[in-house]
Amino acid sequence: MNAGFLGVGHYAPEKVLTNKDLEKMVDTSDEWIRTRTGIEERRIASDEMDTSDMAYEAAKNALDDANMKAEDLDMILVATVTPDTPFPSVATMLQHRLGARKVAAMDLSAACAGFMYGVITAEQFIKTNAYKNVLVVGVEKLSKITDWSDRNTCVLFGDGAGAAVIGPVSDDKGILSSELGSDGSGGPYLYQDDTLFMNGREVFKFAVRQMPESSVNVVKKIGLSEQDVDYLVPHQANIRIMEAARQRLGIPEEKMSTQVKRYGNTSSASIPIALSEDVKAGKIKDNDLVVLVGFGGGLTWGAVALRWGK
Repeated sequence: MNAGFLGVGHYAPEKVLTNKDLEKMVDTSDEWIRTRTGIEERRIASDEMDTSDMAYEAAKNALDDANMKAEDLDMILVATVTPDTPFPSVATMLQHRLGARKVAAMDLSAACAGFMYGVITAEQFIKTNAYKNVLVVGVEKLSKITDWSDRNTCVLFGDGAGAAVIGPVSDDKGILSSELGSDGSGGPYLYQDDTLFMNGREVFKFAVRQMPESSVNVVKKIGLSEQDVDYLVPHQANIRIMEAARQRLGIPEEKMSTQVKRYGNTSSASIPIALSEDVKAGKIKDNDLVVLVGFGGGLTWGAVALRWGK
């Protein structure tokens, strides 16, 4: 039994923080940010909106897209590094607020690779017939752990949520291969103390190597070549890193998601937000071979190759 995407959805806060706005806050410029990251603006949640609130909105949209109700869910997985509280988990808050049955619910912490960890975990439960329909949410309120006086990091991050309902699909559709990995020796390059810290140079070196490598690996696992990929949804961290993955796969620019310019780096939410946007825009079509790939603190990474459709 293959597991695939039955529905996708996302949510972004109303407040838009542009590069021009950041020019008034720290010593930076719109040109500097755009040329080095590809980011033009990002969304910032209000003080009244927390992580679970954004997760709820994205989850509702994904359920609607799947034409399902909360009571149809068998499990809820939430990928986040910015939960409302250390516990209870955002997943259990979401179970209650959605009105889902008293199903299994837990948070996953794999930083920007969190959604990939969630999707692949859901796939295992579905393939073994333990559960049928699993809600996977990637959500972050990074604004609450960002140092807004640090010009090297505050220009990168935004808030938002993306969600997907994962369930059984036909044998020729869904997730065809996957890869997960970690390298704890890189932990000091990207971590949270009081606020988020990143060694941009080291993270960049890691990402431009690992993201293309994982993308190629999952395609080769199913006996196909890079030229067979119809669409690439990479973690929306930095346009230069994303371009490295695209060029390694040898696919044209129009076949790669570039939502980074609108949302910035939303960590675990970036892939599902981009996926939801691109599906709704008609950029991903039935039977397309799609690669999702992410990397994050830990250091962690994950990728899947999937045939879109039910």
